[in-house]
Amino acid sequence: MAKITKKQKEARAKVDATKAYSIADAAALVKEVSNMKFDASVDLAVRLGVDPRKADQMVRGVVTLPHGTGKSVKVLALVTPDKEAEVTAAGADYVGLDEYLAKIKAGWTDVDVIVTMPSIMGKLGPLGRVLGPRGLMPNPKTGTVTMDVAKAVKDVKGGKIDFKVDKTGIIHASIGKASFDADKIEGNAQELLQTIMKLKPNTAKGTYVKSIYMSSTMSPSIEIDAKSVAI
Repeated sequence: MAKITKKQKEARAKVDATKAYSIADAAALVKEVSNMKFDASVDLAVRLGVDPRKADQMVRGVVTLPHGTGKSVKVLALVTPDKEAEVTAAGADYVGLDEYLAKIKAGWTDVDVIVTMPSIMGKLGPLGRVLGPRGLMPNPKTGTVTMDVAKAVKDVKGGKIDFKVDKTGIIHASIGKASFDADKIEGNAQELLQTIMKLKPNTAKGTYVKSIYMSSTMSPSIEIDAKSVAI
């Protein structure tokens, strides 16, 4: 078992494991217990009362965090030559088509998000084995396959994230950095949670949101009272 450091012990002592905090209190507390030398990510883990094995209970969506993610997102825009200038102006880090398809086929995946046009999806199909496991395959449902690729690039750069429930029924999402003001962490958390609430499947029975936890990199988890989510 890994040894708990003095800082980790101090952080754990500040979190009452028997208490469910409001989002505002959790946002303030997660900053207090984040004592890494780097700017730690702040994450939410939301356990849902759904069965992800059933297609009609797969919760998946996109949300634009009002205060951004705090991360520098590398975007590849796979577009036809006539779209290259506008997606470059929108902030895409890599722009092109055939040369990048060849690089991906050879194993290159040094990007965070790929956006493209409907007409190009046929060329991406054979690259599913490379892109799929890394969560990089563009998808119309997440807004990464669109005719307005420039807008998609701006959205991703501006804090748009996509999320989906995993096979255990949990949604994991990064909502900012420990350096953010507490009210910005709270605002991003509320935006994500409200979006998840709106996506409740009609076939889901019983309690929809079973638990919510906030944490930063290597910090203790802070339970959030689901009743504090503004709907």
